[in-house]
Amino acid sequence: MRLRIYSLIFCLFLGGCFFDSATTSSRGMGQLLDGDTTHYAPVVSGKRLTFPADHMAHDDFRQEWWYLTANLITETGEPLGLQWTQFRIALAPPSPTQDKFTSDWQTEQLYMSHTAITSEQQHQAEEKWTRGNANFAGTKANPLVIQQDDWQWRSDSQQLFPATLSANTAEFSYQLQLDSKAPFQLQGDNGYSRKNATGTVASYYYSQPFIEVSGTIELNGKTIKVSGDAWLDREWSSQFLSKTQQGWDWFAFRLDDGSALMLFQLRDNSGKQQDFYSGRRMYPDGSGTQISSEQISMTATAWQQTPSGRYPVAWDISIPSQTIELSTQALNANASMPLSIPYWEGPVSISGSHSGLGYMELTGY
Repeated sequence: MRLRIYSLIFCLFLGGCFFDSATTSSRGMGQLLDGDTTHYAPVVSGKRLTFPADHMAHDDFRQEWWYLTANLITETGEPLGLQWTQFRIALAPPSPTQDKFTSDWQTEQLYMSHTAITSEQQHQAEEKWTRGNANFAGTKANPLVIQQDDWQWRSDSQQLFPATLSANTAEFSYQLQLDSKAPFQLQGDNGYSRKNATGTVASYYYSQPFIEVSGTIELNGKTIKVSGDAWLDREWSSQFLSKTQQGWDWFAFRLDDGSALMLFQLRDNSGKQQDFYSGRRMYPDGSGTQISSEQISMTATAWQQTPSGRYPVAWDISIPSQTIELSTQALNANASMPLSIPYWEGPVSISGSHSGLGYMELTGY
């Protein structure tokens, strides 16, 4: 019952329900992530991101997320993908009365979390909703905690790392140790990430592409030891997309030369605007090169029909300025997420000018 109530609230907040792929496809992600930004905080160019403060929730913005994807290997050499995402959605902008709440249950914040495990043979995905509450959902500063019930990122300090990440679902659970010594990467222009050519929509966006992972996963009645690499993305905004943007194709790769590559394509369905691209080549020492829209070419080469929609699960990617020519292959082409917002998310391998592993996300199909 609680899930149904929160789903209805979120549905009304966005101005319409979207519980199936046909609805999402017809409306587009831009229709869902655009909206009235009056009295919400704006994203402005030139703002300096600060840590550890910006690891915390930003309740004066409409939406944000903490997004981890991991390419793991079991003791027997089986590849696995793991995703954990915590979303925060503001149901109303900040107001003076917000400081006068007399109960922890009086809140304008709603949390939604997704988690998934992907192998070559199966893909398990789960979702939960919780209203913001100091004991159940949100962030805490010292030590840093990002939680929704028992799905939790728990750090040893105010910093993100080292930390544990754990979640328990009906189908699987995991307990992972995360660590990174690399500097954070500020996407776009020092963390100001444009989402169209004019910059009328944007987010604050930083990443940590170089995370070491170890731990255990409970899956199919077995305890499995795993290790590998993970990638964390942090974004917040009051308007992620414009109404005419149908969805995005997002890629995160670790290349065999030690660098990491983030790319996204935002697809426009108006017939008046070109699709918008952005990317960044990153290195463990904190250096990186921003890649502009005109330098990136992406072409879908294979599609897969899944229970939540038909998705382009293989791509050719060209970035001549970086001497990069890549082809992607999904570990499991059926890694769709048949949740309240349907999308595709799963681990991929790359070949061509470079080899490596990474993750792909596809929305708005």
